[in-house]
Amino acid sequence: MKKIMIFFITVLFLGCNDSDDIDLISETLSKQEIEDLQFLKEEEKLARDVYLFSYDLYGQKIFKNIANSEQSHMNSVSVLIAKYNIPDFSLEERGEFSNEILQQLYDDLVALSSKSIEDALSVGATVEDLDINDLNHFIINTTHADVEDMYQKLNCGSRNHMRSYSTNLNTLGVVYDPQFISLEEYNTIISGSKEQCN
Repeated sequence: MKKIMIFFITVLFLGCNDSDDIDLISETLSKQEIEDLQFLKEEEKLARDVYLFSYDLYGQKIFKNIANSEQSHMNSVSVLIAKYNIPDFSLEERGEFSNEILQQLYDDLVALSSKSIEDALSVGATVEDLDINDLNHFIINTTHADVEDMYQKLNCGSRNHMRSYSTNLNTLGVVYDPQFISLEEYNTIISGSKEQCN
């Protein structure tokens, strides 16, 4: 299968919001921590919305189950956004995003997912690959135990999702090649057992 390539998405170059007022919003979180949480809320929504699109198209329970998990991830991020009084720029409408890069990514991913069930599962693995990579960076960026704990739990969930997508791809004779995390990290994840994340 043709490898899914996403060249334009990297968290290091994603400026979620450029407002100079952001430092006034929370005296306890850094500007980077605030931007990471705002971005993560929409990134988890992207995962949910992409998987719901694939579920509607193919009716495979894996997409619905993981979409439900992504909703829980969104809820976890929302708790911290509320706790620290951070503006939430995520949009309610399915498939719509305030972050233009995530909007384009969503549009590209659903286009790929619509080609075949194999492509939809590969898209799922790609989204989890990206999520794990971003969460690894977010963990480094935070100095707050509650924020780090939430990141670690979401990362755990994403590793479980990666295992599920990889297993389903393998049954179809498709091998996923990681694009964001290292091959070593990917192999460690898929060779491990399902984790308890709460």
